[in-house]
Amino acid sequence: MQGPAEGAAQARPPRVPVQRAARAARETAEARTGGGSGRAGGRGGEGRAARGEHTHGEHTHGEQRHGESAPPRPRGAVVRRSSVRGQVLDALRTALVTGELRPGEVYSAPVLGERFGVSATPVREAMQQLALEGAVEVVPNKGFRVVERGARELAELAEVRALIEMPVVLRLARTVPAERWAELRPLAEATVRAASSGSRAAYAEADRAFHRAVLGLAGNEQLVRVAEDLQRRAQWSMVGGGGAGADGGRGGAGGRGRPGELVADAHEHTALLDALIAGDLEVVRALVGEHFGGVG
Repeated sequence: MQGPAEGAAQARPPRVPVQRAARAARETAEARTGGGSGRAGGRGGEGRAARGEHTHGEHTHGEQRHGESAPPRPRGAVVRRSSVRGQVLDALRTALVTGELRPGEVYSAPVLGERFGVSATPVREAMQQLALEGAVEVVPNKGFRVVERGARELAELAEVRALIEMPVVLRLARTVPAERWAELRPLAEATVRAASSGSRAAYAEADRAFHRAVLGLAGNEQLVRVAEDLQRRAQWSMVGGGGAGADGGRGGAGGRGRPGELVADAHEHTALLDALIAGDLEVVRALVGEHFGGVG
């Protein structure tokens, strides 16, 4: 069904014979299918445009978005906007983990938008999310600075993660059956494959997925979110020489960020899973403590 704006748009170009033929064919088809109301709406729109009651020039995009009589925004457009923001956020997170966005450097939303082929708005929204996650900080009138983390801050993050995750894993080790742990084997093996590929971004994602699945067995969504947020905060500096572990777990100067160390870190996941399946609490305690840099 044609709206007024569409009718007005049709009234502007000169009516050539091809257009008249096309319109006649459309009206014939509408008459056969009961589409008279749509035809009437179109004629009404043309009539109003001719009388100057509602022309295309008067109906601006701003009025469509903010006017009280504007139709609701198509649901598909909202999904596309959210999708763009999510894609930009994922790309920025990858760039942070790989070191492409360097700690201490300031990046503006318009420049990053040109790089990603999008406007500055979704980049700015994604950067604001990263600021909430502690990866960047706002620099007024300039953009966003990638946060630099020293060895002490990384060690503190590792300690906090250990204080949260170790008691939960030990409690789960006593209550979760072996067959349930065995279901996590593909996730542990995925971390090994990602580490072997040498892709720090792929490993960071696989590592978070494994930890998320383990903690998810506790049935506490808030716990999972807090733990993943801490892990992300440590992972940003995995490449920057700050000493973070491959999964953001280790502090100190000798962190694991190089390819061979990624593989060693990933194999700790499979070893931990073997101990959980076997129900060996002492080995579980030792492995979890080692995974977080000797805490515990």
